[in-house]
Amino acid sequence: MKDIFIFPAVFSKDEDGYSIYFPGIEGAFTCAETFEEAVFMAKDCLELNLDGIEEIPKLINIEDIKLENNEYVVMIEADMVSYRKKYYSQPVKKTLTIPKWLNDLGVQKKVNFSKLLQESLKKELDLL
Repeated sequence: MKDIFIFPAVFSKDEDGYSIYFPGIEGAFTCAETFEEAVFMAKDCLELNLDGIEEIPKLINIEDIKLENNEYVVMIEADMVSYRKKYYSQPVKKTLTIPKWLNDLGVQKKVNFSKLLQESLKKELDLL
């Protein structure tokens, strides 16, 4: 599964700041006072919207985006692994089964079972 996406955002400069929306992603819009804040808010908006949908929208051609006089396109990156780490890092209790002899040996060797499982899962999922 792909975890990094780049989508075009339409920025418009108004008297009181910037308005931002993502063509092709329904409901994906935000605003900000400064350009720096607008880029940050656009990234946050894109990641939030991609996290909430099952199928990633097809990327729209920049040439197909109809712009008004005060609008321009800024490409925004969404790193979904970093987003999930930031917002979904609370611990989740898992029940699992291993042979008693393996558990006893792990306890004897002072193995941190949770840490080992996390590291193994990250390796298995190509997140390391």
